[in-house]
Amino acid sequence: MTVLLMTPPMTQLNTPYPATAYLTGFLRSRGYEAVQRDPAIELFLEMMTAPALDIIRQHVEENFESFEDDELPDAIFIFLAEFDRYRLCVEPAIRFLQGKDSSLALRIISRRFLPEGPAFDAIAQMEEVSGDILKTAFGNLGVQDKAKYLATLFINDLSAVITQGVDPYFEVSRYGERLAAANPSFDDLYNTLMGEPSFSSEILEQLVEQYLEETQPSVVALTVPFPGNMLGALRIAQTCKAINPDLPVVLGGGFINTELRALKDPRVFEFVDFICLDDGERPFMTLLEFFDGKRKIDELVRTYFLSEDENGESYVHYNENAELHDIPQTDVGTPIYDGLPLTEYLSLCEMLNPMHRIWSDGRWNKLTIAHGCYWRKCSFCDVTLDYIDRYDAAGADILVDRIEELIEETGQTGFHFVDEAAPPKALFALARRLIERGVVISWWGNIRFEKTFTPERCQLLADSGCIAVSGGLEVASDRLLKLMKKGVSVEQVARVTKAFSDAGILVHSYLMYGFPTQTEQETIDALEMVRQMMAQECFQSAFWHRFAATAHSPIGINPEEYGITLAERPDILFAENDVDFTDPTGTDHDMLGDGLRKALYNYMHGIGFDQPMDFWFDKPVKRTLVKKDLISKALNDLIVSS
Repeated sequence: MTVLLMTPPMTQLNTPYPATAYLTGFLRSRGYEAVQRDPAIELFLEMMTAPALDIIRQHVEENFESFEDDELPDAIFIFLAEFDRYRLCVEPAIRFLQGKDSSLALRIISRRFLPEGPAFDAIAQMEEVSGDILKTAFGNLGVQDKAKYLATLFINDLSAVITQGVDPYFEVSRYGERLAAANPSFDDLYNTLMGEPSFSSEILEQLVEQYLEETQPSVVALTVPFPGNMLGALRIAQTCKAINPDLPVVLGGGFINTELRALKDPRVFEFVDFICLDDGERPFMTLLEFFDGKRKIDELVRTYFLSEDENGESYVHYNENAELHDIPQTDVGTPIYDGLPLTEYLSLCEMLNPMHRIWSDGRWNKLTIAHGCYWRKCSFCDVTLDYIDRYDAAGADILVDRIEELIEETGQTGFHFVDEAAPPKALFALARRLIERGVVISWWGNIRFEKTFTPERCQLLADSGCIAVSGGLEVASDRLLKLMKKGVSVEQVARVTKAFSDAGILVHSYLMYGFPTQTEQETIDALEMVRQMMAQECFQSAFWHRFAATAHSPIGINPEEYGITLAERPDILFAENDVDFTDPTGTDHDMLGDGLRKALYNYMHGIGFDQPMDFWFDKPVKRTLVKKDLISKALNDLIVSS
């Protein structure tokens, strides 16, 4: 039996999404023949060729035939006006971003080689504030990085052309996301799939036909990590069924686990045969045993399939089978990347910020230190779901063994630990073992800003190869941090992040606004906290997320404890996640959000720290009540105590 595992478009362009590599390693360790492909990166690369641009131009000209030049979107106008240059440059730019033609950098940084569309406006905007921002960021010798940044803007312009002029569902890191995300109805996806395929869909179908011919699979399994993968997954499934109606198609992944827990629409099973929830190893293995005739269908684990009631009517059946336990982390095996085009991924530079770029720059081997979250108390988090609630760690020696195996296979020593929050004790043990065994890697991952991360321990992590960490400061308000059961204070986060930064480790902070009962005053004060912390170099990068109440979080389950009222929910036939709510506090979070993002964008580029708070907002806002030296005093306590 041959299993073909695929990641549908779109995901990161710089490194494979790890789910298929995890399952390939696990299945091969259990004696199954597993192969994998990445249609996400291959679709993108097929669209970034000179012949593809010829077709894209034809579509654009047809779709905008009745428009005058001054009515065209900027990206479309420049694409048509500079088409010959776009066509000439696209393949060299891709090769450069793949690391295959570094000599092109000097031509790119001349600013005369690549055509420059609206994405390049960001440079002019930053130059208005701080002068020659590219020289500030890259100096005179940062040729490769500067060229990478400019080439990334070029790719972003082309992506905008495709989205605006050819295929509204195509984006660099997602594909038809709005059709699936928290959509209680399957209608939008179904109607799109039943309609005329787009240009990108036609290429995707050709890729799938090629994969099926190459691998001759007995089963196809598709991971759907995000809403922006669901359309691509179903398009792949649709193609598989058109070629071979008897070929079993299985879905799983993060989006499925989070949002399809109340699935009722039987039309989904016109495309797929089975849908598995939560960790995929055990459910998928029981499915393979079912296909082999070794297990009955009612013994499947956490799996949806189509069944019939006593009247012969089809309905979506869910089989739990809680008697079979999940595969422990010690036994899941080492991810295997065989079958994925590791030399074809693109290293991008999307922002002039050393921490922020890590997500899109470089090829990272991905590993998990521990399944789930050791804290699992945050009220905004899906703590009732398996991916958070079930904590299971592998030992340090097992992890280092897996690290060495991955280095041997891929030739890459960069690792991204993809835990929800890596447990400190496990991190310290891993760091010591890496040092003891002389394993040289660069690694980063997500943590909680626990006080156990002392300066000495941060230095230990740095010595073991830690280059960056990310974690949640969230609302940057002690009252709200307590309400959300985060287990940290603002001053604690300041001290911990500064300890990491002083050890030479880059820090990214997840920020949140719009939390239940959050006032305008608390929001402005939070921005002042962030300003002070970034000015003190506690963290280098951050992102403001608008709070969303989710169906599986404590807030979504017990909203009255947080002072909000949930809106009446529609009948859920497909996806469920975000839940609308009313907060009687009445804060204008839409207005505040724009200002928060504007301020943070400038702070991340080292700009605007001296501007007053109301500079960033379109309307007058409250003055901050935070003392100007609050963070510096907290950091002085760190110096004294250390």
